[in-house]
Amino acid sequence: MSRLTIEQAGPMLTVQDLGRPGLLDRGVSGAGPMDPAAFRLANLLVGNGEQAAALEFALFGGRFTSDRPIRFAVTGGALDMRIDARACRPWESHFLQPGEVLTIGALQGAVWGTLAVSGGIETPPVLSSRSTHLRSGLGGLEGRQLAAGDSLPLGEPNAAPLMRLSAALPRDRGPIRVVLGPQQDYFAPSVLARFLSQPFTIGPSRDRMAQVLNGPVLPAAGGHDIVSDGTVAGSIQVPASGKPIVLMAERQTTGGYPKIATVASVDLSRLAQMPTGSRITFRAIDRDAAEDLLIEHRHRLAVRLSGLEPTAGA
Repeated sequence: MSRLTIEQAGPMLTVQDLGRPGLLDRGVSGAGPMDPAAFRLANLLVGNGEQAAALEFALFGGRFTSDRPIRFAVTGGALDMRIDARACRPWESHFLQPGEVLTIGALQGAVWGTLAVSGGIETPPVLSSRSTHLRSGLGGLEGRQLAAGDSLPLGEPNAAPLMRLSAALPRDRGPIRVVLGPQQDYFAPSVLARFLSQPFTIGPSRDRMAQVLNGPVLPAAGGHDIVSDGTVAGSIQVPASGKPIVLMAERQTTGGYPKIATVASVDLSRLAQMPTGSRITFRAIDRDAAEDLLIEHRHRLAVRLSGLEPTAGA
């Protein structure tokens, strides 16, 4: 079996696929990529199915080698990337030959990147998924972050040309849209107004589980402890500090803090990709509008993903 070797590991380098849905009632988090659209695109660029396992990294990727020729693609944002000394571009596929070194530098204006390789990463699936869930030690390679010296098994590749995206992925702008609740009644109207009118910044306390927002404090008149209930990706909890915490891909399945709102699914990847220190505001929409926006976004994404084209000379 062919292998991909990690010569140098960037932060939070893990194996991910599209996650393990359907197990929340058993307390198992879905995990999966922080930016599913960019993840799916990386796989398509190398001829994989969208569910194939790939590597996710935060901020910069590291250095990689392979013992057989592979097609690879990196998505997520702009970055400096090289095969030996030769520069190559993200958002399209390239060949890496045995003996060559792929170096993936720092992301610019984004946080999470995906490295997909032809054939996919074939670490053993756990509960029908290869996604790493760091806090529970599930999936990936021994349930942990990857490190220099790790060697990952690769699946058999499908024949495919080198490809690129004909137009940029659709990215919305403006306020982060939220659906209020389910415990917004714990907060006084003036606090809800503060939440929806004043800016917050992305704080440095962030990982695959959650990210903390700095800004105006949000005291809960109803108290900051509730009987634990279910959470979803995008739930905005407010603990006793009054600082909102947005739950992300590796969130816990239940929580005991009141949730003032939930980030609309259409905007969750956009929030995940905002660099630390970015300023954001929130805008409330209702659930029907959130669903309509997600349907529209998925349609636009499908159109983009169907528009892959061969690179020159492929």
